[in-house]
Formats: sequence, C-alpha cells, structure tokens
Amino acid sequence: MLAAVLRLWWVTEELLPDGMWERVAPLLPAPKPRRHWHPGRLPVDDRAALAGIVFVLRTGIAWNQLPAGLVGCSGITCWRRLRDWTEAGVWPALHEALLAELRAGDVLELDPLRGRRLPRPSAQRGPTSARRRSTEAVPAPSTT
Repeated sequence: MLAAVLRLWWVTEELLPDGMWERVAPLLPAPKPRRHWHPGRLPVDDRAALAGIVFVLRTGIAWNQLPAGLVGCSGITCWRRLRDWTEAGVWPALHEALLAELRAGDVLELDPLRGRRLPRPSAQRGPTSARRRSTEAVPAPSTT
C-alpha cells in the first residue's frame, strides 16, 4: 500500500511538479459544492486529473488506456475534467500556462515529427487492384 502511494506521488510529481502546480492551480475553477443528500463519490483531485491529462498528451495513448493506478484516476475521468474545463473556458489559459512552464523549463520537445508515421513510398504499399469501383454518381454505360 505504501509503495503504491509513493509511486502515485512520484508519477504526479514527475508529470506536474509543485512549482508548476502552484502557478496553474489558481486558474482552475472552484469545485462544485457536494449535495447534502446522496452526495455520490468524492471528486477526483484536480492535480491528479491534470497529471492524467498531461500524461495522455505527452504519450499519445487513448484516454481509456490510461492506467488508473498511475495518476490516481481513470482516463475517462481525466477526459471529463478536460471537457468541463474546456466548456468553462478555463482550458485555453491553463494550456498556455502549462506550455509557458514547459518552455521555460526546457522540457517541451518541439520536434514536429515525433510520434508520427511517415508515408511509405508507393512502391512499398503493395499491389493495387486492377479493377476499381466508380466514384461517379451514375456509372457510365458499359461499352462491351
């Protein structure tokens, strides 16, 4: 149990250091008040959700593939929090603040080809079919 907590803390600290979190936290909206009757689950910490968002954006994995034990919440929770922040108009300012921090810390990798596949030359694509379907709305009459 202690090892899991320490790993969670380390990953969150690695993705979102304290200094960055202190500058970004004031930009986040105040949490919604919980209902008195049937309050439901406790909301996920904003820092954990933001760490999950940063992890997904850095690695390029799908939201549902984010390991919940890695940052403390599921990828879908991170996606919902990103959606809520975007709808509230908070994400653009938050995104700019994160980018400024990453650029200042020389952490941001600006290689445009990182993680992208280059198209293969046509000779390596494999055989093409001699017969292709027509893309016209009304096919031309047969000449044979």
